[in-house]
Amino acid sequence: MREQTFTITDDTGIHARPATLLVNKAGQYESDVQMHYNGKTVNLKSIMGVMSLGVPKGAEIRVTCEGPDEDEAIEGVAAAIREQLGE
Repeated sequence: MREQTFTITDDTGIHARPATLLVNKAGQYESDVQMHYNGKTVNLKSIMGVMSLGVPKGAEIRVTCEGPDEDEAIEGVAAAIREQLGE
């Protein structure tokens, strides 16, 4: 299993557009990809799950990937988060 923590710096947090981009990116991988925030865990391949977290600016999220392509998955999702939402 691979995991990485990120701080969301986008002024509007994880809203519909970046959530869609993250879900699409996570969907490219066979591995299970999860997002953890505020004691909740959701499937990063589920737009409803991601939106239900209501992640605001300044929040710290953790992403975990487990499966046959977990290395590629964590790197791809990390790049998408850095590009769209923060550091």
